[in-house]
Amino acid sequence: MTSELWALLWSAILCLALPALYGPLYSRQIGSASVVGNREGVPEPTGSAGRGLRAHRNLVENLLPFAIVVLVAHAAGISNGMTVLGAWLFLGARVVHAASYIAGITGIRTLAWLVGAVGIVLIVVEIF
Repeated sequence: MTSELWALLWSAILCLALPALYGPLYSRQIGSASVVGNREGVPEPTGSAGRGLRAHRNLVENLLPFAIVVLVAHAAGISNGMTVLGAWLFLGARVVHAASYIAGITGIRTLAWLVGAVGIVLIVVEIF
């Protein structure tokens, strides 16, 4: 398996792990009975729980284009220093993005988002 596919796998694991981080915070806000229910009429999460949910949604939105470019590069047999750098930049940036988002650190969060986008662009450039 290529390094880029490993970065994609770990990005997917991060996406699956984020709810485990913000879920308990949300449960403390609304009670465990509301969390395991159908969530009709429950308030939106706030604070760290709300930021965790938004970090997760943002990762979901960015994971799709990342996965597409990694899989296209893989199918085309393109794997080099730039694609590896792009893939690991994306993953590292998304870890920093999630941590800084949950912690409420806006400047770092925005920079991390940009670095993740640059990672995707590095792979796209190599495809063309």
